Amino acid sequence: MIKKETIQTIIETARIEEVVGEFVSLKRRGVNYIGLCPFHNEKTPSFTVSPAKGIYKCFGCGASGNAVGFVMAHEHYSYPEALKYIAKKYGIEVKEEEITPEDQEKMDNRESMFALNNFISKYFQDNLFNSEEGKSIALSYLKERSFLESTIKKFQLGYALNGWDIYSNFAIKNGYNKDVLVKTGLSIDKESRLIDRFKGRVIFPIHNLTGKIIGFGGRILSSEKSTAKYLNSPESDIYNKSKSLYGIYFARNSILKKNNCFLVEGYTDVISLHQAGIENVVASSGTSLTIEQIKLIRRFTPNITILYDGDPAGIKASFRGIDLILTQGMNVKVVLFPEGEDPDSFARTHSSTEIVNFLKESASDFITFKARLLLDETKGDPAAKAELIKEIVRSIAFIPDPIVRSVYIKECSAVMDMAEQTLMNGLNKILRDKFRKHQNSTVEYSEEDIVVKKNHNTQVNNPFDIASHEDQIIRLILLYGKEIITLEDIIIDENDQEIKEKKEITVADFILENIQKDEIIFTNKVYKKILNEYAEEINKGNLPGEEFFVNHPDKFISDTVINLIASPYELSDNWKKHQIYVLNEQDNLYKSVITTILSLRSKVISRNLKEITDKLKDLESDAEIFVLQQQFYELKKIAAEIDRELKRTFNY
Repeated sequence: MIKKETIQTIIETARIEEVVGEFVSLKRRGVNYIGLCPFHNEKTPSFTVSPAKGIYKCFGCGASGNAVGFVMAHEHYSYPEALKYIAKKYGIEVKEEEITPEDQEKMDNRESMFALNNFISKYFQDNLFNSEEGKSIALSYLKERSFLESTIKKFQLGYALNGWDIYSNFAIKNGYNKDVLVKTGLSIDKESRLIDRFKGRVIFPIHNLTGKIIGFGGRILSSEKSTAKYLNSPESDIYNKSKSLYGIYFARNSILKKNNCFLVEGYTDVISLHQAGIENVVASSGTSLTIEQIKLIRRFTPNITILYDGDPAGIKASFRGIDLILTQGMNVKVVLFPEGEDPDSFARTHSSTEIVNFLKESASDFITFKARLLLDETKGDPAAKAELIKEIVRSIAFIPDPIVRSVYIKECSAVMDMAEQTLMNGLNKILRDKFRKHQNSTVEYSEEDIVVKKNHNTQVNNPFDIASHEDQIIRLILLYGKEIITLEDIIIDENDQEIKEKKEITVADFILENIQKDEIIFTNKVYKKILNEYAEEINKGNLPGEEFFVNHPDKFISDTVINLIASPYELSDNWKKHQIYVLNEQDNLYKSVITTILSLRSKVISRNLKEITDKLKDLESDAEIFVLQQQFYELKKIAAEIDRELKRTFNY
């Protein structure tokens, strides 16, 4: 593990414009740099690098982060790999702290599992090409499937000899531990005897992003109906089915280049398409598509094209996977192969040009596809058609971008011959239900809490919503928390004379004091955590700046902070050349802070007044009514005073 002090040195040393400048052509604009975003295609620069804040932000696609985050996103590195990359650039020695014996044992176990998988994979490959059994049974089968020898070697395909414990014994003779064989799932411990899990099968190694073998898939070649056709490694410390995609190691560069990922079901689908020159393809390996797998694809592209064979029942069962893809804000297209064909068989019987043209011409958006597949089943049955329309609208509701939702509603209206407004009403009802459910959620915080766009219009117009005020308060604390503002207070001395007293206070202290005094509870859970951490640091005698949260280990917090403090606008130096001096926010900091606090207090009081009014409608006890009425009048007085203060401040 890299020492915390070393991590801090790397972060403090790294100049983001230099790190990003290695990959993006940047031009200076004022105090910032701009360039074409490397994460999406654009002709006009919307990618901004701020050396002062140590962040990058694309105002086109929303990508953002610090220097380490950029290297992770652009090069698809892990956090330690990105740190080491930057450390090497600046000549920083990476010091790693001693880890506990337990952690060391865990790391040793993982490395042992990787080493064993690599060793056994080479053994399987040797069986395939050099053993009589492998050549006559497995290699002949693969060549019958039209797999070239170069393709077989590229994917490291192999063969496990048909014996109870052949490769288990071979591994032990070569110094590998029995426990590691069992942990990887290569062997089964049966009454203290090791049994080969994959005996008599063609072997398909499963690789992670960096090319390490994490597991295996095996296809049996006999016609035994009692035996599963395909068998996969069980879950282990290095293999998690829900987070793995077959072929991702071989496909990732092509996915980036083509900006699209073809998603298929099986190993041979991937291999056949690769051999046909279509390399941006991965497989879910027969498992239901998971969020983790979708996020793995999203690291390389926002576009997925799902390739289906002609089995309607299987396609319907996979609709949930499309909905999961939509929740991640990704674009989904679907290709349906002719009846009796699948990606593997089609690739083996058509030329590369024919396959490319078919995929291009047959791809349709998920609404057109879903409607076309199910519409025939609803003919003459209005109730069934209505249910189909509802199902498609429910899918559209998973899309996070309101503009994209609107486009799909229009498409659905045309395909289904249904009024657009009717569909929009149904969509809004689903979104309202989701919004209410999210508000009542007990999850600490999620991606929805991250401020990506400063747009708090929900489907329900809530006049008492304080979200925009929360944005402004957190932004002021982050940007100007250390700044000093001077407050004026009027006190009465012993001679009943009014005396103006001035008090200097930091912006952070002033805001936190007012929030605590008014017992204001933020609705955004990430903001609540930022405020709590800020208060904790102050209690320790520290006054954290924006960089503390920009480089925060919690990605939810760092992403939120970067999106809050990044701005696409910058005051031009031309104004000063013409001796025109424009006041910016920092020049008018007192006014910004005071108006923000007063506006928040006003909104909270309005919300409290509404709650009291609602309670008064249901009360019958005169005593309870009297108490609430007194609270109401007191709050009204405070609200009136706040309004006067706001008017005075705006005229300041």
